[in-house]
This record gives sequence, structure tokens and C-alpha cells, in this order.
Amino acid sequence: MGSEQKHPSIPAYARFAPNYTDKTANGLTRCIIDFINLSGGQAERINNTGRQIDSRQTVQDVLGHTRTIGSIKWIKGTGTNGTADISATIKGRSVKVEVKIGKDKQSDFQIKYQFNIERAGGIYFVAKDFESFLNWYKLKFSSDENR
Repeated sequence: MGSEQKHPSIPAYARFAPNYTDKTANGLTRCIIDFINLSGGQAERINNTGRQIDSRQTVQDVLGHTRTIGSIKWIKGTGTNGTADISATIKGRSVKVEVKIGKDKQSDFQIKYQFNIERAGGIYFVAKDFESFLNWYKLKFSSDENR
């Protein structure tokens, strides 16, 4: 249901229209996720960075000086190494999309992850810009044989 149907009393000029860009990894990721979701699929961003543990404390020494002691540690994420940036289901198919901007390339873990996804019957795509993603999407999901 569009915003016109949900909120008919709000004039068109007052409705929010998001700005999209494919010049950054975050921007391209948002473009792809929103496109898939608005096209009837389901897509979400995957994050596997782990978790930060902050054991720092601020204390005052006997002279009255304030000091920070302790450290910040990162613990490993629980996700699979090399996992794609976007996990989606499109027309009943498991789809993983890795976002790479500029000269960025897949790591060895990401190449292995791609192999495992494709071996299991899933679909994997490396998106460098929205236009190439859209062309791939139309080729992959618009023909009758892929439904």
C-alpha cells in the first residue's frame, strides 16, 4: 500500500521521497534492498562485524587526576566468514548480493562463501552499481523459465 493510500489527506508535495545513490557501499546496499522489497521480494542487510566489549573505567588517583584504565576488545561475530552484504528471497529463490564499490574486490572468504551458496543451489551476485544490478535482476527474474 502506497503512502497516497495510507495517508490520503497529506498532499503529494509534503510526502517524503528518499534520495538514493549508488556511489557508496551503504547507498548501493540501500538501493538494492529497497528495490527488492518494493518488487515483491524480501531483502535485508547482513552484518557480521562482531561485538565490542568496553572494559574501560574512569578513575581518580590519589592526587585527584582523572585517568581511564582498561581497554576495548572486539569479539568475533557469530555469522559465517565471507557472508554477503544482502540476503534476499526473490520469487522463491535464495539470493545473496555482495556490494563492491570502485576497486574493492572479494576476499578469499567471500569467494568461498559464493562457491558454497551456488553449490547449494542459491544465487549470488556481486553488485558494483545499481544499473548492473538492475540489468542482472531483469535477466534473472523476468523470464518465465525462472519463476
